[in-house]
Amino acid sequence: MSETLKKSGTDRTKILTLTALFTGMNIAMSSFGLPVPGGHLYLNDIVITAAALLLDPLDAFIVGGIGAFLGDLLFYPTPMFVSLVTHGVQAAVISFLASKGNKDNSFRTMAIAAGVGALINVVGYTIGRAFIYATPQAAMLKLPFQILQAVIGAVLGVLLVDRLGLKNQFDRLFHK
Repeated sequence: MSETLKKSGTDRTKILTLTALFTGMNIAMSSFGLPVPGGHLYLNDIVITAAALLLDPLDAFIVGGIGAFLGDLLFYPTPMFVSLVTHGVQAAVISFLASKGNKDNSFRTMAIAAGVGALINVVGYTIGRAFIYATPQAAMLKLPFQILQAVIGAVLGVLLVDRLGLKNQFDRLFHK
Protein backbone atom coordinates (compact mmCIF):
# COMPACT_ATOMS: atom_id res chain seq x y z
CA MET A 1 0.00 0.00 0.00
CA SER A 2 1.45 3.35 -0.93
CA GLU A 3 0.36 4.90 2.35
CA THR A 4 2.78 2.62 4.24
CA LEU A 5 5.62 5.04 3.43
CA LYS A 6 3.78 7.76 5.37
CA LYS A 7 3.43 5.73 8.55
CA SER A 8 5.08 6.43 11.89
CA GLY A 9 8.52 5.06 12.74
CA THR A 10 7.01 2.06 14.52
CA ASP A 11 4.83 1.23 11.53
CA ARG A 12 7.79 1.63 9.16
CA THR A 13 9.74 -0.82 11.33
CA LYS A 14 6.88 -3.30 10.98
CA ILE A 15 6.86 -2.81 7.20
CA LEU A 16 10.62 -3.35 7.00
CA THR A 17 10.24 -6.49 9.08
CA LEU A 18 7.50 -7.81 6.79
CA THR A 19 9.58 -6.90 3.75
CA ALA A 20 12.53 -8.87 5.16
CA LEU A 21 10.27 -11.82 6.02
CA PHE A 22 8.74 -11.92 2.53
CA THR A 23 12.21 -11.54 0.97
CA GLY A 24 13.47 -14.50 2.99
CA MET A 25 10.43 -16.53 1.96
CA ASN A 26 11.09 -15.65 -1.68
CA ILE A 27 14.70 -16.81 -1.36
CA ALA A 28 13.57 -20.04 0.32
CA MET A 29 10.94 -20.74 -2.34
CA SER A 30 13.59 -20.10 -5.02
CA SER A 31 15.76 -22.84 -3.57
CA PHE A 32 13.70 -25.76 -4.83
CA GLY A 33 11.28 -26.43 -7.63
CA LEU A 34 9.13 -29.11 -9.13
CA PRO A 35 10.95 -30.77 -12.05
CA VAL A 36 9.40 -30.10 -15.47
CA PRO A 37 10.77 -30.57 -19.00
CA GLY A 38 13.43 -27.95 -19.57
CA GLY A 39 13.90 -27.00 -15.92
CA HIS A 40 11.90 -26.53 -12.74
CA LEU A 41 8.61 -24.95 -11.69
CA TYR A 42 9.24 -22.57 -8.78
CA LEU A 43 6.60 -21.40 -6.32
CA ASN A 44 8.22 -18.12 -5.28
CA ASP A 45 5.75 -16.25 -7.50
CA ILE A 46 3.11 -16.90 -4.82
CA VAL A 47 5.21 -15.03 -2.25
CA ILE A 48 5.99 -12.23 -4.70
CA THR A 49 2.33 -11.70 -5.59
CA ALA A 50 1.11 -11.83 -1.99
CA ALA A 51 3.79 -9.39 -0.81
CA ALA A 52 3.11 -7.03 -3.72
CA LEU A 53 -0.60 -6.93 -2.87
CA LEU A 54 0.21 -5.87 0.69
CA LEU A 55 3.27 -3.63 0.41
CA ASP A 56 4.06 -0.38 -1.39
CA PRO A 57 5.87 -0.57 -4.77
CA LEU A 58 9.38 0.00 -3.38
CA ASP A 59 9.05 -2.69 -0.71
CA ALA A 60 7.38 -4.98 -3.26
CA PHE A 61 10.34 -4.46 -5.62
CA ILE A 62 12.72 -5.43 -2.82
CA VAL A 63 10.77 -8.62 -2.09
CA GLY A 64 10.34 -9.57 -5.74
CA GLY A 65 13.53 -8.37 -7.36
CA ILE A 66 16.14 -8.57 -4.62
CA GLY A 67 14.64 -11.76 -3.17
CA ALA A 68 14.62 -13.57 -6.53
CA PHE A 69 18.10 -12.21 -7.33
CA LEU A 70 19.52 -13.57 -4.06
CA GLY A 71 17.73 -16.89 -4.49
CA ASP A 72 19.22 -17.29 -7.95
CA LEU A 73 22.64 -16.10 -6.77
CA LEU A 74 22.68 -18.84 -4.14
CA PHE A 75 21.16 -21.68 -6.15
CA TYR A 76 21.36 -20.99 -9.91
CA PRO A 77 23.13 -17.72 -10.81
CA THR A 78 22.70 -17.68 -14.60
CA PRO A 79 19.32 -15.84 -14.65
CA MET A 80 19.84 -13.74 -11.51
CA PHE A 81 19.77 -10.38 -13.32
CA VAL A 82 16.73 -11.43 -15.34
CA SER A 83 15.05 -12.32 -12.04
CA LEU A 84 16.04 -9.00 -10.47
CA VAL A 85 14.45 -6.96 -13.24
CA THR A 86 11.50 -9.19 -14.10
CA HIS A 87 10.33 -10.01 -10.57
CA GLY A 88 11.16 -6.52 -9.33
CA VAL A 89 9.06 -4.83 -12.02
CA GLN A 90 6.34 -7.49 -11.65
CA ALA A 91 6.03 -6.83 -7.91
CA ALA A 92 6.17 -3.03 -8.20
CA VAL A 93 3.48 -3.00 -10.90
CA ILE A 94 1.21 -5.34 -8.95
CA SER A 95 1.59 -3.15 -5.87
CA PHE A 96 0.94 0.05 -7.81
CA LEU A 97 -2.13 -1.31 -9.61
CA ALA A 98 -3.58 -2.94 -6.49
CA SER A 99 -3.39 0.26 -4.45
CA LYS A 100 -3.98 2.93 -7.13
CA GLY A 101 -7.35 4.53 -6.41
CA ASN A 102 -8.66 1.43 -4.68
CA LYS A 103 -8.69 1.88 -0.92
CA ASP A 104 -10.64 -1.32 -0.22
CA ASN A 105 -8.41 -3.56 -2.42
CA SER A 106 -11.29 -5.50 -3.95
CA PHE A 107 -10.75 -9.04 -5.14
CA ARG A 108 -11.31 -7.93 -8.74
CA THR A 109 -8.63 -5.23 -8.52
CA MET A 110 -6.16 -7.61 -6.90
CA ALA A 111 -6.84 -10.25 -9.57
CA ILE A 112 -6.30 -7.76 -12.40
CA ALA A 113 -3.07 -6.49 -10.80
CA ALA A 114 -1.81 -10.05 -10.32
CA GLY A 115 -2.76 -10.90 -13.91
CA VAL A 116 -0.75 -7.97 -15.25
CA GLY A 117 2.13 -9.06 -13.01
CA ALA A 118 1.92 -12.61 -14.41
CA LEU A 119 2.11 -11.21 -17.94
CA ILE A 120 5.19 -9.15 -17.01
CA ASN A 121 6.73 -12.29 -15.53
CA VAL A 122 6.17 -14.40 -18.65
CA VAL A 123 7.35 -11.72 -21.10
CA GLY A 124 10.36 -10.77 -18.96
CA TYR A 125 11.59 -14.33 -18.54
CA THR A 126 10.97 -15.22 -22.19
CA ILE A 127 13.02 -12.25 -23.39
CA GLY A 128 15.63 -12.84 -20.68
CA ARG A 129 16.07 -16.51 -21.55
CA ALA A 130 16.37 -15.73 -25.26
CA PHE A 131 19.15 -13.28 -24.39
CA ILE A 132 20.96 -15.43 -21.79
CA TYR A 133 20.92 -18.63 -23.83
CA ALA A 134 21.33 -16.74 -27.15
CA THR A 135 18.48 -18.59 -28.77
CA PRO A 136 14.72 -17.95 -28.81
CA GLN A 137 14.15 -21.71 -29.04
CA ALA A 138 15.48 -22.17 -25.49
CA ALA A 139 13.01 -19.57 -24.27
CA MET A 140 10.11 -21.16 -26.17
CA LEU A 141 10.85 -24.59 -24.68
CA LYS A 142 10.20 -23.24 -21.18
CA LEU A 143 7.31 -20.91 -22.14
CA PRO A 144 4.37 -23.22 -21.26
CA PHE A 145 5.86 -23.88 -17.83
CA GLN A 146 6.62 -20.19 -17.31
CA ILE A 147 2.96 -19.43 -18.04
CA LEU A 148 1.87 -22.15 -15.61
CA GLN A 149 4.22 -20.84 -12.91
CA ALA A 150 3.00 -17.26 -13.37
CA VAL A 151 -0.68 -18.28 -13.27
CA ILE A 152 -0.20 -20.43 -10.16
CA GLY A 153 1.67 -17.57 -8.47
CA ALA A 154 -0.99 -15.00 -9.36
CA VAL A 155 -3.98 -17.15 -8.37
CA LEU A 156 -2.56 -18.50 -5.12
CA GLY A 157 -1.08 -15.11 -4.16
CA VAL A 158 -4.46 -13.39 -4.54
CA LEU A 159 -6.23 -16.20 -2.70
CA LEU A 160 -3.76 -16.01 0.19
CA VAL A 161 -4.23 -12.28 0.56
CA ASP A 162 -7.95 -11.98 -0.05
CA ARG A 163 -9.67 -15.27 0.68
CA LEU A 164 -7.38 -16.70 3.36
CA GLY A 165 -7.19 -13.51 5.39
CA LEU A 166 -3.63 -12.26 4.95
CA LYS A 167 -5.02 -8.82 4.09
CA ASN A 168 -7.11 -8.78 7.28
CA GLN A 169 -4.06 -9.67 9.36
CA PHE A 170 -2.02 -6.96 7.63
CA ASP A 171 -4.75 -4.38 8.27
CA ARG A 172 -5.04 -5.47 11.90
CA LEU A 173 -1.29 -5.07 12.35
CA PHE A 174 -1.60 -1.46 11.23
CA HIS A 175 -4.98 -0.81 12.92
CA LYS A 176 -6.74 0.16 9.71
